[in-house]
Amino acid sequence: MENKQIAHLLHETADLMEVAGEDGFRIRSYRNAAAVISGYPERITDIVCNPEKKVTDIPGIGKGIAFVLAEICERGSFERRDQMLAKYPASALELLKIQGLGPKSIALLYEHHGVKSVDDLERICHDHKLREMPRMGAKLEEKVLRSIEAYRKSAGRFLLSFGRRTADNLIEEFRALPGIERVEAAGSLRRGRETIGDLDILVTGPGAAEALNRIVAHPASQELLGQGQNKASVTFGMERLQVDVRALPHESFGAAMQYFTGSKEHNVALRTDAIKQGLTLNEYGLFAVGGNQRVAGETEIEVYERLGYAWIPPEIRENCGEFEAARNGTLPHLIELGEVRGDLHMHTTATDGRATLREMADAAAALGYEYIAITDHSKALAMANGLDEERVKSFAREVRELNRDGLPLRVFSGLECDILRDGDMDIAEDALAELDLVIGSVHSYFNLESREMTDRLMRALESPSLRILGHATGRILLQREAYSFDFDRIASKAAERGVFLEINASPERLDLPSHLVRAAKSKGCKFTISTDAHRTAHLHNMRYGVITARRGWLEASDVLNTLPLTEFEARLRNLP
Repeated sequence: MENKQIAHLLHETADLMEVAGEDGFRIRSYRNAAAVISGYPERITDIVCNPEKKVTDIPGIGKGIAFVLAEICERGSFERRDQMLAKYPASALELLKIQGLGPKSIALLYEHHGVKSVDDLERICHDHKLREMPRMGAKLEEKVLRSIEAYRKSAGRFLLSFGRRTADNLIEEFRALPGIERVEAAGSLRRGRETIGDLDILVTGPGAAEALNRIVAHPASQELLGQGQNKASVTFGMERLQVDVRALPHESFGAAMQYFTGSKEHNVALRTDAIKQGLTLNEYGLFAVGGNQRVAGETEIEVYERLGYAWIPPEIRENCGEFEAARNGTLPHLIELGEVRGDLHMHTTATDGRATLREMADAAAALGYEYIAITDHSKALAMANGLDEERVKSFAREVRELNRDGLPLRVFSGLECDILRDGDMDIAEDALAELDLVIGSVHSYFNLESREMTDRLMRALESPSLRILGHATGRILLQREAYSFDFDRIASKAAERGVFLEINASPERLDLPSHLVRAAKSKGCKFTISTDAHRTAHLHNMRYGVITARRGWLEASDVLNTLPLTEFEARLRNLP
């Protein structure tokens, strides 16, 4: 069993224990262990089964969890999980994904109305029974119904990062097979959509048929959906992601990549244009109408050029102006990952991070960065041990001293400062002024009316210390919808004040969304791309922020942290 699967079992059990109202300490121990195991570089099963190793040597794994891990490795489950599933159906886990309900509410609904599933919950809301429960009401009922609708729209969707990891692992396996020439992922994954519904992998070469056999026989394949001469489809992994593998002739690979990358709207427009030019475009190539003469298809570039366009990057293939730009020679030079010179949002063990300042600095230096900003939480996030004014000032002094002692890169002192309900910053301005960089973020009161939330953000943008507005919509992908506010007003104000808008590269956020990135750019906004890393491994998530920026048509010149160190410092201080 892989580490991710073990972590999933622990998380799921902790969720059910929350519903049952069990001891918080034990619940946290399961969650902490899941977090450790999920990111651990070695397979936990190999350690548990090796008599020369002790799983308790791993920080965060105690004796109780060690017994649980041994049981999981032996039979794929463990006693506490079995007890929870005997008490509550697995469908109860879905209820925790509905905004507005916590574990205590779910337990109450289960006890009084037998609510075991999202369908049950929707039924009692429509019957107006939720509003009759203690500490609930009509507004919560309406919110729950909206959340159910949003949840169903996202059901069967997966984070971009999950799709990328799955694709990369399969592509590596396929490339190791004899007779394989090319293997690439297409679809919404290639376009960098924030979530994906399935995975398309295209294969060429004399051994391509073996790739179809490989996915069908793969140990992680759950169900065979179909297998033919040129295609095999399975549900893959415990998450049951649909994976389609297609074997293609060499001369059709480019056309197939174009066709299966999409988007649908982009492809319809391109095929329509081909017809106007007396051509037919499909996954096998670009052909002259009425005959079998292929005029392009081996590469995407020749397909686009034969139709009169420059090659269009996959991230902007949404039929939203890319064709006009490609024909007129005005396509943007989209930002590349290698152009990012620093990461400006990360946390350390001073608050809720898992690595020290020095460890984060060393990891960032290993990625080739010239600078980073350490931006731990402010005091409003008490559960994260947020910094108060004195700790903020002390931290600024510490960073100045460390930079003098010769760190592997330049470290800027920063803070992710909470924007309070009234729009005030959580830390006094005199303390904020000690720092090199302040990010302002909303972490509470997400349910304010649109006008109140807009006023809150507008007031925050007046702070003289604020340099970056962090994860501005507050969304958590597949979990929490964005809060309501007037984005146009906020973007205009940010541009006016010279406040940068963050593209948060955490795969669970990708916030700002790409359509708002493009809208904000049109208003004159500038941006940062940062990982919000809470451990060193999270620094690698920068790639997802860059993809989101590319989908928003950003170039390197739009992004603060593509600047060399000296220019970055000058821009940070609003100097010419």
